[in-house]
Amino acid sequence: MLKKWHSSFNKRLALYSPIVLLLGGGIAGIIFWGGFNTSMEMTNTMEFCISCHEMKDNVYMEYKETVHYKNVSGVQATCSDCHVPRPWIHKVIRKIKASNELYHKALGTIETREKFLSERWRMANKVWGEMRATDSRECRNCHAFGTMDLEEQDKSARKKHIKAQEEGKTCIDCHQGIAHELPDEPEEMETAEE
Repeated sequence: MLKKWHSSFNKRLALYSPIVLLLGGGIAGIIFWGGFNTSMEMTNTMEFCISCHEMKDNVYMEYKETVHYKNVSGVQATCSDCHVPRPWIHKVIRKIKASNELYHKALGTIETREKFLSERWRMANKVWGEMRATDSRECRNCHAFGTMDLEEQDKSARKKHIKAQEEGKTCIDCHQGIAHELPDEPEEMETAEE
């Protein structure tokens, strides 16, 4: 009887195992995907971004004084709105690159105000270069030439935006220092240019 039951069980197992594997794999995949996306979105919050003192004590304090933090419409652009792409594949690439920031956190590269200021020019230029390479993709999530009402802009802004479109410029070409203070150019670079 035990042999008969065992034989019957093996036949059923052979019949249902692909279904069980697919179902189990599907459930495991959903759980993994949900956890992965949840953790990625948690790292896009303002609270996460300013959880280390380097960001909270430096760039966050500057950001709080800008129109991206507080404005008449109440629409706030947070760190991730400007520094993390929305398209999924670009977001994942940015998150992978962010692991370098964890490395520098461990090294203490910008742990003091003095160290932060000494690295600021390099860090800002890196971000500006990335923004140029993507045609200021993150800026354009909210600001796009096609949806600007140029007639409502003051004469100077209208003229500059029309010229920027004609010359193929991107947002960061003119709007550096919009959410953070502009870094001081290192003295050795200033003397090299002269």
